[in-house]
Amino acid sequence: MLSELISFLETLPEPHILCDRENRIIAANDAYRNIWLDQQEVVGRKCYEVSHRYEVPCNEAGEFCPLQRSLRSGQRERVLHLHHTPSGEIFENIELSPIRNDSGEIVYYIEKLEPLPGARSQAHAQGLIGRSAPFLHMMEMVARVAPSDAAVLLQGESGTGKELVASAIHRMSKRAEQPFVAVDCSGLPETLFESELFGHERGAFTGASARKTGLVEAAAGGTLFLDEVGDIPLSIQVKLLRLLETGTYRRVGSPELRKAEIRIVSATHRPLAEMVDNGSFRQDLFFRLNIFPIFLPALRERGDDILLLAEALLGRVANGRALVLSNAAKAWLAAYHYPGNVRELRNILERACLLCDGEVIQREHLPGAAYAQFSLAAVKAATAPQPRAAEDLETQLRAHGGNRKALAEKLGISERTLYRRLQALREGKLAR
Repeated sequence: MLSELISFLETLPEPHILCDRENRIIAANDAYRNIWLDQQEVVGRKCYEVSHRYEVPCNEAGEFCPLQRSLRSGQRERVLHLHHTPSGEIFENIELSPIRNDSGEIVYYIEKLEPLPGARSQAHAQGLIGRSAPFLHMMEMVARVAPSDAAVLLQGESGTGKELVASAIHRMSKRAEQPFVAVDCSGLPETLFESELFGHERGAFTGASARKTGLVEAAAGGTLFLDEVGDIPLSIQVKLLRLLETGTYRRVGSPELRKAEIRIVSATHRPLAEMVDNGSFRQDLFFRLNIFPIFLPALRERGDDILLLAEALLGRVANGRALVLSNAAKAWLAAYHYPGNVRELRNILERACLLCDGEVIQREHLPGAAYAQFSLAAVKAATAPQPRAAEDLETQLRAHGGNRKALAEKLGISERTLYRRLQALREGKLAR
């Protein structure tokens, strides 16, 4: 049996190894050996020693071990791991298949390794850096959904890197050579939203002096990323739903039905399910966008990833200077709560670079004790409505017949600002 298995491995073009139940590599095909040219012989060693440089199995080092999973389930298992290779660290899909003897007992495993296209860890992942279990679980979900055309909804706090994850999904998909178009839904006024998204014909409205290509058309064949999808006005949500259901749309001012061959990835930090309940987001659109939800962990939940990210980000914000972090600075960065997540970490490091005149960033170059309290309070204040003022706002809106534009003009604010304040009120009522 063993000789037949080894012979079978040599016929496979992808890297494969044969392991026993104790993680020991029994055989490796040429494709696997080629990864480790000029390195120590892999046969006879433990798989986690070769690929992770661990002294203990993956499950004892904070990662998911496919072999342990398979021993429990008795089935084929698939996980994502960050592997060390002579060319650097690489995200790889691992597919583990159990081999049974005549008695039905699992005696060996065949393990297939498949590097993720466009996701080569620290040097090449454009900020998607991490080894923690929450981060690797998120990346495993990314790897599973990327090859499909399923709509993806990225959910997580502000600053967790939703656009980076959306871009990674695009790079790992069959659309990788086509456009990736990002739309900031919170930055588009309602009056221009439809025109920006779908385009318009010349003369469609005052000021439309020429035909305009919309972002849907610009993303043809590729991926359209809708950032902060919870901010899309209700009047536009129904048209976006039509795009998702039929794959068609119309330019503003045109009767012609146009075909859109795109993939939709959306993101939000808002509680869309609650918004559906209070009527500010369409339920049918939510179901269409939420086919494959992926939750992005907050930075404070990612443990040692904080210092990994800090080292990587420091190289990007140091403006060519060879700066390092002192032990005291590392301790503060590791202990801080990060209500602003990765975005806040980057800002803290950029400020520290400006304050540091030497080559080592010290604790005094990082924010003081009051900063953490102010930062967290600012985040809460940005989303918490003032009850009396908010209730007055609702009363004024009813007095204007529900016309947000007219009320915004009276208050001297933008319609988008008014919309945000009303949303904060409704979410605040739900919370209470």
